[in-house]
Amino acid sequence: MNRMVGLGICVSGMVCGLPALLAQTGGDWRTPAEVADYRTTPDYAETMAYLDRVVAESAGQVKVEEFGRTGEGRPLRVVIASKDGVFDPAKIHASGRVILLVQNSIHAGEMDGKDACLALLRDIVITKSRAALLDHAVLVFIPVYNIDGHERRSPYNRINQNGPEVIGWRGNGTNLNLNRDYMKADAPEARALLKLLHRWMPDFFVDDHVTDGADYQYDVTFAIDAGPDVAPGTAQWIRESVTPELERQVDAAGHVASPSTINLRDDTDPAQGLAFSDNPPRFSTGQMILENRPGMLVELHMLKEYKSRVTGNYELLRALLEVMNRDAAKLIALNARADAEAAQLGAHPLGNGKFPLRLEWNGETTPFLFRGYKYTRELSAVSGSMWVKYSHEPWNRTLPMATGVKVALSTTPPAGYVIPQAWTRVIDVLAAHDVRMERLTGDWTRTVERYRCSGMEWQGPPFEGRHPMFAGEGAGAEPGKFGQCSLTTEQVTYLAGSVVVALNQRLSKVAIHWLEPEAPDSAMRWGFFDSIFEQKEYGEGYVMERVAREMMEKDPALKAEFERRVMSDARFAASPEARLAFFYERSPYFQENRVGVYPVGRLLSLDGVPMK
Repeated sequence: MNRMVGLGICVSGMVCGLPALLAQTGGDWRTPAEVADYRTTPDYAETMAYLDRVVAESAGQVKVEEFGRTGEGRPLRVVIASKDGVFDPAKIHASGRVILLVQNSIHAGEMDGKDACLALLRDIVITKSRAALLDHAVLVFIPVYNIDGHERRSPYNRINQNGPEVIGWRGNGTNLNLNRDYMKADAPEARALLKLLHRWMPDFFVDDHVTDGADYQYDVTFAIDAGPDVAPGTAQWIRESVTPELERQVDAAGHVASPSTINLRDDTDPAQGLAFSDNPPRFSTGQMILENRPGMLVELHMLKEYKSRVTGNYELLRALLEVMNRDAAKLIALNARADAEAAQLGAHPLGNGKFPLRLEWNGETTPFLFRGYKYTRELSAVSGSMWVKYSHEPWNRTLPMATGVKVALSTTPPAGYVIPQAWTRVIDVLAAHDVRMERLTGDWTRTVERYRCSGMEWQGPPFEGRHPMFAGEGAGAEPGKFGQCSLTTEQVTYLAGSVVVALNQRLSKVAIHWLEPEAPDSAMRWGFFDSIFEQKEYGEGYVMERVAREMMEKDPALKAEFERRVMSDARFAASPEARLAFFYERSPYFQENRVGVYPVGRLLSLDGVPMK
């Protein structure tokens, strides 16, 4: 087998000889990445061996806990650093300290945050050069979230990335992208993460990544949501206090930071400016909006050397902990207010009676000093499109950044929802999110709001193991079409055992996004309600011939409508099936099929609902 020299990194992805270098004793507290001069990153066993050593020497300030298992059976672990050795979340919250939860290696080829957290932990509890970061805060971090992908190691997993030499794989053991799985929670890792999240209920959440995309001078880019779907007080604090301070501190530490992730409007021409990106709850930080907590997406620049990326991640986390220590009382109050506002969503009308489900750019831009590189463009004989070739000569230009945001889709929240108990997979996802639910104690008839939906189309190629009603990612993705859902008011009987989800709870936003059909990551869009669009009973042709004549004899207007359709629609006129279906779909037999009738009811009031 061919081997790489130096630290003995095998082409197969195995590390040959590195464990011996990690058998450190005494005062040598360099992390595995530092020992290797950032050419390599440790595998999971080596990562945990270093953490075990820190735990043993931390004087009781660090604890490692298991919070679940991956699909391949590996233990998921979380690290807690607490200055007084208190590791109970309730006691920590009661003490007035804030909790930072950092998630690393969800895309396991992007492991920079893991190595940054090892170094930061070392400096907090071993060298104590950063010990003050635990004065009013507790650091909780997942060293490796996607362990199964992390252990699928190869030098060839990420063509876009500059080191380290051997890295993990983007997908988990079943090739799901865990950073598209927060709302639907298909993977065991996602279910475990949600339980961990609600056990610790962090005051701030960070998701560490490495970019794809353009080349530029920044080595650290980050984004913290502060739009109209974020609690106003929290959004103001992020815009005015957090984001500017993080940029200032990271720049002062010798890095080049951008307080926005870089998404070009045209990948082949940076001069066109920066695009707007929505953040639906399939993503970690989108999920945090529904959890009423600030969440930061970190994107280290893929083409910078590994040492620059890891140390940049370190400085960003260090700066965030300093801000959280400074503003601990304020952050706790902001989060409590956001929770209280969420618990009132179904109790009274909002300011304009609308709850935002999806945001989009409104056309407004803000000048942004973009620190890029000079580039050339030429028509490629290979791809047939424009080919951008970057130099490393600085190109600093003020470009338009899409910053104006409008609410593109909204709903008026009901008092709650009622779900027939047969829809177990839908209910199971709400349970995984710890949404509070109750059950009807008896059969119950009530006037509710229900959607009737039609015109749906599903994506052709699979996306995250499903064929959703929206465009997925990657080459060849064929967008699905949502169609239309119209809200009706009708009397419906729900059987005993049906699930009632009242919106007078902290997680009301999760319920709304899952149960409102048009929401970007709703159960319907992900395919959990596909069967309501399947017709189960049909009319035989020879039967419908007779029924059609009887219907036209009784209803001259229907006869005229049919004849106009035959004259004006050649495709319809040429199809015997479509012509007979015209009558079947207008008969009582078709209506009984309830095709496209959304089974979830919107409750106008919780008064008199027999539930427990």
